[in-house]
Amino acid sequence: MASSNHFFEGAEKLLEVWFLRTEDGQDLRNIPREDWEEVLKTVRCQIISTMKNESQDAYLLSESSMFVSDRRFILKTCGTTLLHNALQPMLELAKKKCGFHTVEDIFYSRKNFMRPELQHNMHRSFEEEVIILEDLFEDGAAYCLGRMNGDCWYLYTTDNPDSSKPGQVEPDQTLEILMMDLEPDAMKLFHKNGIDPAEIAKISGIADLEPGTIIDDFLFEPCGYSMNGLLPDGAYMNIHVTPEKEFSYASFETNVSKESYAELIKRVLNVFKPGRFVMTLFANKASPMYIDPQHKIGGWGERTNMTSATYPGDSAFQDQVLDYQRQDWQASQFSNYYLTFCNYAKVKTKPS
Repeated sequence: MASSNHFFEGAEKLLEVWFLRTEDGQDLRNIPREDWEEVLKTVRCQIISTMKNESQDAYLLSESSMFVSDRRFILKTCGTTLLHNALQPMLELAKKKCGFHTVEDIFYSRKNFMRPELQHNMHRSFEEEVIILEDLFEDGAAYCLGRMNGDCWYLYTTDNPDSSKPGQVEPDQTLEILMMDLEPDAMKLFHKNGIDPAEIAKISGIADLEPGTIIDDFLFEPCGYSMNGLLPDGAYMNIHVTPEKEFSYASFETNVSKESYAELIKRVLNVFKPGRFVMTLFANKASPMYIDPQHKIGGWGERTNMTSATYPGDSAFQDQVLDYQRQDWQASQFSNYYLTFCNYAKVKTKPS
């Protein structure tokens, strides 16, 4: 039995960096594994396993995930890891090994921590994190969405409409679902119980979330589960589960291209059965979810009245999803991306 003071921070720090290609042959995947291992030592995590396809390399970590494609780097770490320690060495590797000198886009985000006092000073507050980011990147902007006295979500990103850097011209969209108060019965699978991780993926429904996903997963001792998934055309998926009842948490992230995530979201919620969750969706101008300011594109409609019926992800961000009621809904437009943020909570059944 876990001691009364045992705690693990499931909420991840998530970094995504896009580099501007200036010549042929530039590819982050040319950086050797041993170099990434040195970077991850400074973060206080290590590589458990890897898999790859023609588009990207996926690294399953002792604390979450890393994905490397030709010019995009994603690092996601949980617990008390020091993600910001990876920033400078990652930029230096991209420059020395691949010839990347310019960052085109950066996104750093996380949910508010349950116990921020347990984090290292650099991650104890979002303000401290932003100071470090501002020293390394230009044209940065910091935001907080959600409730300051409840579940909120922090974001630092580049947003300069007048910059000579145009931002992503290829389609890019990312859905993230951050779930808390997970149903204890659903969490029993994610404890060491003699069941193989691949079997857990089948029993739980994780293996059926998105057809064609190649899965690399791991079950931790005594509990906890991580999964990377690769799909065609540069798409990825990752799931991380902290199953302990007192601080249960699970995250789901994917960039698989869809005009609506509504059915996928329902499948995810049915796996983990959270009491509440935060959901975010990024979509750039080339994405199927982008709304042209002047024309109807992809069935989303005009943006003159920005409501949940017309904004990107409208079918996914309904007032009610399954038996969850939307608590907050916020929409932001950046120079090259739209962002939708929502909080949901399970509808409490009134006693008869």
